[in-house]
Amino acid sequence: MNIRVKFRKYGTLKFIGHLDVMRYFQKAIRRAGLDICYSEGFSPHMIMSFASPLGVGLTSDGEYMDIRVNTSPSSGEALARLNETMAEGMEVLSWKQLPADSKNAMSVVAAADYELRFRPGYRPEEGWQEKFRKFLSLDQILVDKKTKKGQKTLDIRPWIYQWETNGDGIFLQVSAGSVHNLKPELLMQAFGLWSGLEIPPSSLLVHRKEIYADQGTDGRHRFVPLEAAGENIE
Repeated sequence: MNIRVKFRKYGTLKFIGHLDVMRYFQKAIRRAGLDICYSEGFSPHMIMSFASPLGVGLTSDGEYMDIRVNTSPSSGEALARLNETMAEGMEVLSWKQLPADSKNAMSVVAAADYELRFRPGYRPEEGWQEKFRKFLSLDQILVDKKTKKGQKTLDIRPWIYQWETNGDGIFLQVSAGSVHNLKPELLMQAFGLWSGLEIPPSSLLVHRKEIYADQGTDGRHRFVPLEAAGENIE
């Protein structure tokens, strides 16, 4: 039985990396007494995979992992048992059974929502919102991005699906996943270079709100949250 788990990461636990998050959930699942499946061989490990590892220092309300279990309690009981083991800074939000033929979360990630805010004392000069609007009205936004094959100049404008400035904050919906993965920090770095504003990565508070799969056809996007693929267990 394949299960998709949605969780949030906040507070001081935003400073632990992906491998530590994986170990954290391995311990939590054992403590919760959940009947998870293990791989075979000399060194068996829990069968789990994460949709899109979150960068250190980022918070999120929309993280996902897929696990395989032999048996499962109801979704409500699984949530209660897991959250009893959670420390402040981590909370499990949903536990849903996936269809037998579902692809794993990592392979279907297509987009993500982010909320960006400037740390106190780091907000750019007045008028930055208007500059940001002009920046995103460009036909092309070229950046130098490191890839496995070296550094490439890429046009990231097609990877920005939605955006909005809201007071001192910015909402972004951007491409994510293995094909085109746009980090908000890279976009803001490009904005800083274009506008002449100083926007160091340390000036931003980045919060991931949701991760989506794309169920669109004929070249049109139809983004749905990853949890929509599963159903609650009664």
